[in-house]
Parts: sequence; C-alpha cells; structure tokens
Amino acid sequence: MDLGLKDKVAVVAAASRGLGRAVAEALADEGARVAICARNPARLEATAAEIRQRTGADVLAQPADVPRPDQVHHFVAQARARWGSIHICVVNAGGPPAKEFSAITLDDWQHAIALNLMSAVYFAREVLPQMRQQKWGRLIFMTSVAVKQPIDGLLLSNAVRSAVIGLAKTLANECARDNVLVNTVCPGYTLTERLEELVAAQAAQKNIPKEEIYNTWKAQIPLGRLAQPHEFGTVVAFLASEKASYITGTSVVIDG
Repeated sequence: MDLGLKDKVAVVAAASRGLGRAVAEALADEGARVAICARNPARLEATAAEIRQRTGADVLAQPADVPRPDQVHHFVAQARARWGSIHICVVNAGGPPAKEFSAITLDDWQHAIALNLMSAVYFAREVLPQMRQQKWGRLIFMTSVAVKQPIDGLLLSNAVRSAVIGLAKTLANECARDNVLVNTVCPGYTLTERLEELVAAQAAQKNIPKEEIYNTWKAQIPLGRLAQPHEFGTVVAFLASEKASYITGTSVVIDG
C-alpha cells in the first residue's frame, strides 16, 4: 500500500533509539524526508546515518533537548529551512523515573511536566500555524497505555501523559477545519532500552529475576508476547499518511 508520504517532511522527536527511531525508520521507508532530534549528538548522527544507508531517505539530525523551548524551536526551524514545510510532527520524549508517590520530589514533578507535557506544547506551537495555513498536517503525540490504565510504580508517567491526551483531543477539535489531524498513540510493553531499564529497576526493587517481570507482562497480553518497535512505527506511519484522512482526536492503543 502506498501511504502517500513520498517527499512529505516529518519531524520526529527523541528518535535516536527506541520507539522514536522506529517511527523515523517507518516514515523514511515510505519516502518521507525526516528530521530527528535527541540529546546525544553521537548516537543521533549514528542513527541518522543508518537510516539513510538502509532507506536512501533524506535525514536531518539535529541535537535538541525537548523540555527546552529554544531547542525545539531551533530543531523545527532547521527542518523548515532545509525543506520549506513541515507536514508531519511526531512528539516523543523519554519517560520520567519509576517512583511511588512518597518518593517523588517537587523537582521530579516539574521535570516530568516539562519533559512529557510542555515538550508537546512546544512542538504544537512550532508546527501548527504552518500546518493550518497549508491546510494539511499530522500532529501525533506518543504517550503510553498508562493513559488507559495506570501502571503501578509509574505515577509520574501515568499523570502527565494523561494530560497530553486532553491537549491532543482539544487541538484535534480546533484544527480539524484546516485538515490538520491530531492523534495520540499509546504503546504497550515494547522491547526497547527504556523497557529494559524499567524491568531492571523493578527487579532490583522486588529482588526477583528480570525474567519473572517479563513473564508477568506477557501473561497479561492476549498475543502472549511483547511488541517489536517496528510494529509501533508502522501504525504511526499510517496515521501520518493520506490513508488516515478521516481519523482525528483519537488515541490508538498498540498493546497486543
């Protein structure tokens, strides 16, 4: 199926590894021009080089820390200067630390809000005016299945990512008349480095082998396994495409 993404311009945040990288690869596979950002310049450029080599796509790598509005602005501006327009924006950020309420400091709360909510606001402010003017756009926020059912030990993520859902649904209503579609994608347990970090933390806290945690999660999933990152990336590519022209204001759960 041709998704109609050839030569569309996409910016993907936090895309040097994990789900962000999977999204960037899926868009590049479809012929999109892709700008990616992350905090680690060396890892980011290595990822960009690998995507270019594998797909032949035009890939821009720009270091940026998404809780900082000046860096988000510079990242998006670099993509716009290179290609003229932004058609697709996929907002992603690393998750806040796994802590229970009694262990969470006020600084933890402020950081989580900046990382997962305000970064979404910053990207929306950068891309929506042009998308609405050109009468075509896709703004996709990456959240978590935690917005549907909170995950024990992930209070910061449970709370702040749910706020992103409210932001997305409201923007979807405001922007629909300009053919700008706004959706969220909610990954379940997916085999990424972030998941491995969470497993290690929980295993240490409970003093049990990591495999026990994996097996507990698999038992909750009807498909009986964890997702591969590319299975998430292809869904995002579809939502970013011409084929998803009548989907907006929804949260797509990708959890097996």
